[in-house]
Parts: sequence; C-alpha cells; structure tokens
Amino acid sequence: MADGERLKVILAWHMHQPQYRDLISGEYQLPWVYLHVLKDYVDMAAHLEAHPNARAVVNFAPILLEQIADYAAQVSGFLENSRAIRDDVLCALTQVALPVDPEARLPLIKACLRANETRMIARFPAYQHLAEMARWLIEHPSSSVYLSEQFLVDLVVWHHLAWLGETVRRSDARVRRLIEKAGGYTLHDRRELLTVIGELLAGVIGRYRRLAERGQVELSTTPYAHPILPLLVDLKSAHDAQPDAPLPLLERYPDGVERARWHVRRGIDTFAQHFGFAPTGCWPAEGGVSDAALDLLAESGFRWAATGEGVLRHTLARAGENIHGAKDGWLYRRHATAKGVSAFFRDDGLSDLIGFTYATWHADDAVANLVHHLESIAEHAKDHPERVVSIILDGENAWEHYPENGYYFLNGLYARLAEHPRIRLTTFQDCLGLEPRTLPPLVAGSWVYGTFSTWIGDRDKNRGWDMLTDAARAFQAARSRLKPETLARAEVQLAVCEGSDWFWWFGDYNPAATVSDFERLYRDHLANLYQLIGVEPPDYLSAVFTRGSGMPVHGGTMRPGQPTA
Repeated sequence: MADGERLKVILAWHMHQPQYRDLISGEYQLPWVYLHVLKDYVDMAAHLEAHPNARAVVNFAPILLEQIADYAAQVSGFLENSRAIRDDVLCALTQVALPVDPEARLPLIKACLRANETRMIARFPAYQHLAEMARWLIEHPSSSVYLSEQFLVDLVVWHHLAWLGETVRRSDARVRRLIEKAGGYTLHDRRELLTVIGELLAGVIGRYRRLAERGQVELSTTPYAHPILPLLVDLKSAHDAQPDAPLPLLERYPDGVERARWHVRRGIDTFAQHFGFAPTGCWPAEGGVSDAALDLLAESGFRWAATGEGVLRHTLARAGENIHGAKDGWLYRRHATAKGVSAFFRDDGLSDLIGFTYATWHADDAVANLVHHLESIAEHAKDHPERVVSIILDGENAWEHYPENGYYFLNGLYARLAEHPRIRLTTFQDCLGLEPRTLPPLVAGSWVYGTFSTWIGDRDKNRGWDMLTDAARAFQAARSRLKPETLARAEVQLAVCEGSDWFWWFGDYNPAATVSDFERLYRDHLANLYQLIGVEPPDYLSAVFTRGSGMPVHGGTMRPGQPTA
C-alpha cells in the first residue's frame, strides 16, 4: 500500500516539569526533573533509537530544558571540580557522612520512599525490605537514632536505582552490578552510580537532537514557563466553555498580552539554545488555546498547534456542526484557522487508553488492542488520504504504573506500528500539506475536558490567581526603577509564578502531600519576586491557602481528557 493510502498516526509525547529551583538560593526544592530524566526521558529516547523506522513528536517545555542542563552541570561540577550539588536527595549520594540527627534523617527517609510502591519498590526485594523499615521509622521517628549509617546509604542508592530507566538497567553493566550487590554499598559504589546519573543527564538533550536531525522525531515546544496563554491574555476566556465559572477578583491579568508574548518568544529562544534550531510547532501549555493565543503563536512563526478533542467538540457544537457521527469525519483532520496556524486535536479515547487503561494489561494485549482501534479507523478512512489521528499525552508520568516502566508496551508499540502495512507513523510538520478542514472561531479551552476548570474557577485556584495578580501589579509598578540585571531576573521569576502547574494542584480533590509541596513552592516563588523588586511581601504569603484530601487516579499527575462518570 502506498504511503499516501496508509492511515497517518502521530504519537506525541509532552515532557514538562515546573521550576523546582529557588531562583535566589539556587537550591532545588523537589527532585522530579532529574528523576524523570533518569527514568522517562532516557527510556523514551532509547525506544525510538531502537526502532529507527518509528517516528514521533516530542515536546519539551523550555523551563524543563534549563533545569536538565543545570542538573547535568551540577553533577559534572561535583565530579570534576568538587562543587556542591544543590538538590538534597541527589546530594545524599555524594555525602561521606549522612545525617545523624533523627530530625535531619526523617526528610531524607521520606524522600527515598517517593516511588510507585508496586512497580518500583516491591519489584526489588532489597528496596522493599528497606522501605518497610523506613515506614516503621516514620511512625517511630525517635528510633532512627539506633540506625546504622549503612541503612541510609542503601536506601538512597536503591531509590536512585529504582528511578533509572529500564533500558539503562538492561544495558549498563555498572548498574547491573549494583542491583546484584543488593546492599552494603560503599562510597565508591555511590560515586559510580552518580557517574552513571551524570552521563544520562548530560546526554539526554543531545539524544533527542540527533533523533530530530535524522528526521525520526519532530521536536516542538511550549511557551517558556508553561503558562495557560488564553488566561494570561484574558481571564474571562474561561467563560467560553464555562459561562458560570467564578473568576478571580480582577478579571484581567495585568499586561497579560505582553506577558503571554514574552513567554512565547523566550520559549522559542530557549528551545533554540538547546537544540540549535527554532521549532515549527507548539503544544501550548495544557493544550490551552483561544483565537487570541493562536494569534500570538502565529506572529512568532509557529505553523501548528495541538490541543484536546474537547476544544474541537465545543467549537463545532457552538457553530451548529454535527459531532455525533464517527470521529473520522470531524476529528482526524488538519484544521486551518483564521490565524494561519494549523490545529490538530487529540483523540482522547486512544490517548487515555495509553495513559490509564493499558498499564494493567499484558503488553502484547495492550499493543494489539491499540493497533486494532487504529486498523478500524484506517478502514473507515481508506478513501480519505487527508485523515490523521493524533495521540497526545504526558511522556513521563504514565510509565511508572506499567511493568518495567512500559518497556514491553513501548517496544511492542513502535515495532508494530513502524512496520504496519496500513498505518504510517508521522509528525505534525509532515502533515501540514494535508487538505485542511476550516475551523470556526474557537471556544477557548484546554485538553482537560475542553475547559480551563483545572486551573481557574474554584475558590482555591482563584485565590492563587489573586495572589499572582497582586505580584504582577507590584512588578509592573517597580520595573522602571530596577536595574537591567535585576529586571531580567524579576521577569523570569514572575514567569515562573505564571506557570500552570501550581494551579493544577490547588484544590481539595488532589492528594494532601502533593498539594502541600506545590502550594508551598508557589508561595516561595511569589515571595522571591517581591524580594527581587524590593517590595515587602504581603503577610498572606506566610499562610497556607489550599489543602488537599483527595485520591485521584495516578496521584493526580495525569487526568483523562473527558470527564469520567
């Protein structure tokens, strides 16, 4: 079958983390950037390298790229020049003497339990044994004074071994030796593991760049600090999909259009610094789109943007178009917008099968099921060469719920699709020449439910916006008196506060521990902005304003595209 007759399928993986680094002290408050590099970004590159006929789109948030480079420099600086590592968990691998005081030990012990119990801890008997002891100690903290230092050393080493990618565990003899040793790790062992970690951190961006250079991967990006562009431009855009949603006190974000434009331009520049070229396409933060947001992307040279199925549903429904028939008639298309940017829309059902359902299936059955769905679509679309199916999801948080970090599923998926006679893996850029479907004016929304309800519209999220608005107004008032260097630092700090992740976690339906982490970090970032502009922080920043009590699927790091019953 000719390429033009095969069903075009795009696998798009979005990689992002917010700013975990305190931009004044340089210290990292949470370790998720380097841990996801070791486990997910490395594995995702390795699977594509192992299947050179497979293709995919990989989207990197610029603020993530900066943190990856910083971690690589930290490890290199320690190993080559004895410079300090600015992350407490990673630093524990380097310390000759670990904490002795029970109160100092407890945070490290808790941090080393932050891994999927079933897939990452119980898989390794030695780690599981240490974890059982650690949990007992958390309940009886005074007893930790009786622990030997070797317990902490082994717990720290196992935490990092469990967070390594499956492809690394299978290919690196140093890692295999450490796993087989099981315990009694020496300072040499820890330094060897840190060397492995440093190599992975230093090499991961280059691996994706090489995949892009040979045409196997299209690399795309997101506005700099992952803000919801339509909300920066106009908070009232939340009413497009939810007319009755309560809004923050000030219904327009200060200088929002220019702030959104700043994120877009800074994002392009940061991406180009790391990959050597400007991106063609954009996954706007959380797939957040509006006509005004697409206009900003178009003026900066983006040729495509992608978002969720719910946005298209709402848009077509408002225009009076039929969306109740088969998806191939309205979803599986390149859509032309009035702003000159092509739009592609995620198939929520297929994307969520990978994100949630298949984690508990045998890998062969999961691959067969997804391929069967695509074959059915291919049959319906056999006379329509313009059809393209977009499967878009988080490229980092799903895999810890799969056996072996999704190794068998991803290996099987790429192998089957790369050689399938009726399916062709492709990229958004390569689909820009397809005959488009003209898109009516957009109903602004995101990939989650086609609304902005995950980031605005309830008491705690709106309170977060009120605090951000206060800080943005203080910044605008102070900018004329700031020295250029200070102004540049403050502008980046404000951008960090404008990121979407903080608002994702605000609300009682999320887990208490995670809400506490992100709520505290958000207030710290706001306080740092006030510090940089020389304004006393408001007293409310010293008080917790949101707490979690929920138990969402996958801990809340991922959500389905459509509301579940």
